[in-house]
Amino acid sequence: MEKDKKNENKDEAGFELFGLGGLFKGIEKLVDLAGKLEEKGGISKEGEINFDHIKKGMKGVYGFTVNTAGGGRPKVETFGNIKKTPEGPKVDEEREPITDIFNEKIELVVIAEMPGIEQDDIKIDIKEDILEISAVSKSRKYHKELLLPVKVEKEKMRFKFTNGILEIRLKK
Repeated sequence: MEKDKKNENKDEAGFELFGLGGLFKGIEKLVDLAGKLEEKGGISKEGEINFDHIKKGMKGVYGFTVNTAGGGRPKVETFGNIKKTPEGPKVDEEREPITDIFNEKIELVVIAEMPGIEQDDIKIDIKEDILEISAVSKSRKYHKELLLPVKVEKEKMRFKFTNGILEIRLKK
């Protein structure tokens, strides 16, 4: 009977369902599992926690993707507005969007998921090999800095924003 009570707050994989500590432990376990993936591809996990008791309408968004495309070690990228700090988890109003970089023949293609904003809210800047993406709307804030794998021509940058998906094309 004691064992059942102990496991009632866990899912079928044994991950804790409640609390930020359990969230980070669960993410770490999933990242370990992803490292054992033998097939090319990836996994993604995300969730949301309501923090109305701290600030009305405040939500904690968290998640990660693990890509194994291209072989080698899996690449883990976190996103959201819950950050792990030495003092414990911290919730920011600013979210980190999930992003992907595709190194194509003549250009880099960067995809960022930023729902809840308009194209006019977006600011994109390139400083040497750092791409900075930010957006501020009435209800959402996003910010991400990406290290670009190659040099690009800043003045030939093109982008489009459709249904919450930002696509940036950068000439090499």
